[in-house]
Amino acid sequence: MTAKPLLTALLPLVADLSRELPEGERYRRLLQTMRALLPCDAAALLRLDGEWLVPLAVDGLSPDTLGRRFKISEHPRFEILLSSPGPTRFDSDSQLPDPYDGLVAGLHGHLEVHDCMGCPLFIDDQPWGLLTLDALDNERFERVELDALQAFASLAAATVNVAERIERLALRAEDEHQRAEIYRQASGQQYKEMIGQSKAHKRLVEEIKLVGGSDLTVLITGETGVGKELVAQAIHAASSRADKPMISLNCAALPETLVESELFGHVRGAFTGALNERRGKFELANGGTLFLDEVGELSLSVQAKLLRVLQSGQLQRLGSDKEHQVDVRLIAATNRDLAEEVRNGRYRADFYHRLSVYPLQVPALRERGRDVLLLAGFFLEQNRSRMGLGSLRLTSDAQAALLAYNWPGNVRELEHLIGRSALKALGNCRERPKILSLSAQDLDLPDVSAAVLEAPVEAAPIATGDLRQATEHYQRQVISACLERHQHNWAGAARELGLDRANLGRMAKRLGLK
Repeated sequence: MTAKPLLTALLPLVADLSRELPEGERYRRLLQTMRALLPCDAAALLRLDGEWLVPLAVDGLSPDTLGRRFKISEHPRFEILLSSPGPTRFDSDSQLPDPYDGLVAGLHGHLEVHDCMGCPLFIDDQPWGLLTLDALDNERFERVELDALQAFASLAAATVNVAERIERLALRAEDEHQRAEIYRQASGQQYKEMIGQSKAHKRLVEEIKLVGGSDLTVLITGETGVGKELVAQAIHAASSRADKPMISLNCAALPETLVESELFGHVRGAFTGALNERRGKFELANGGTLFLDEVGELSLSVQAKLLRVLQSGQLQRLGSDKEHQVDVRLIAATNRDLAEEVRNGRYRADFYHRLSVYPLQVPALRERGRDVLLLAGFFLEQNRSRMGLGSLRLTSDAQAALLAYNWPGNVRELEHLIGRSALKALGNCRERPKILSLSAQDLDLPDVSAAVLEAPVEAAPIATGDLRQATEHYQRQVISACLERHQHNWAGAARELGLDRANLGRMAKRLGLK
């Protein structure tokens, strides 16, 4: 590639460096320019986070890719790219598994990536992440000069650097380590984070950042399975207590006779079976955070004792008269309507008001639009790793089924569905496949799969008036719904609708949607 075409392609990105753009839009432009400059079917920008690679933007890959978290040790191509000082192109006949096999967007069947190249990104001489390019043709990258990719990677690093600096300024130079702790504070051994790009999810994240910097008591509400404990962990990680313990107690998992002992501790002989002195959750959380899940299940008597501790910071272990002073930030969660419980006399009003200093509502999964695909991608990658598969993907009808379903069990239901469906689909294979695709039939969602398979486009109510008016009314509905699914990413919407992006823009303007 000569210098002039390369410079022409890069100039818009150079101009973008001085513009104030949303981070997601900045990265989308970066990948679109790279695909125009270097012939490929898919491109991705991934950030290095410890032993994981986190996709920040993809172009030409399935939308669930953004929700996947790639463990570097399980993907030898990523390991090689990260260990290289510059661009690397893999031989088209390389036997190393490709992380993107079966994930190229808009294609049906088990098409595998055949040509792959990538380049590490460095910021301040430290490895930051990767740019990857993939093609379905065997020799697509034969003509590509690695110098061109290196030049582009340098500008990409500058773009990332600018985006991060802008973000740090916007967040008042929030400490990066603390931000990383938001998703490293997950319970258990699994890597967890708050995944989503919908407006509802972004509002929740902003509220977490806002209340995290305070010491206010937070009452997290939401339906079963929305991830209330994960929100509590994020609040703790965003607080000044992040280096102190976060202790959790599920109030519904213990009989009432043991709840007090768990909360306040006990001395030897306080009750039958109390053979030793024991500290309670409050003392264990001293200096940190106490998370009470299912707080709506507490009895009125326990509520009264908790209220005293919250007001004075003093508690007594069961069977002891000695006072213990504690400094604990309380975060509580419930799927009950506690205000209604108060009105019905089943909950203390003073305790409720003490809990709900800062109420935080977690949106249901059905309110988060295409976030369901990102979360599905996260769970798909977990199960791919657990089952030892080369690739685990969703077919287009499976994606449509996930978007159409109402999700009464929310994120937890989605997690269990993906795991169960992957296991069943693998069990139905005569031979162990390299790429395993889950269809709508595999997901077996009630009242959804058949509708998606038989009628993929739901008929919209016909507007009154002449044929032209009715047609335009239908077009507005279809385009508006598609834009909403793609979070107003016009390029993605155009691909789904089978239109050129410019033509879609002109049609939207004519229909009054722009």
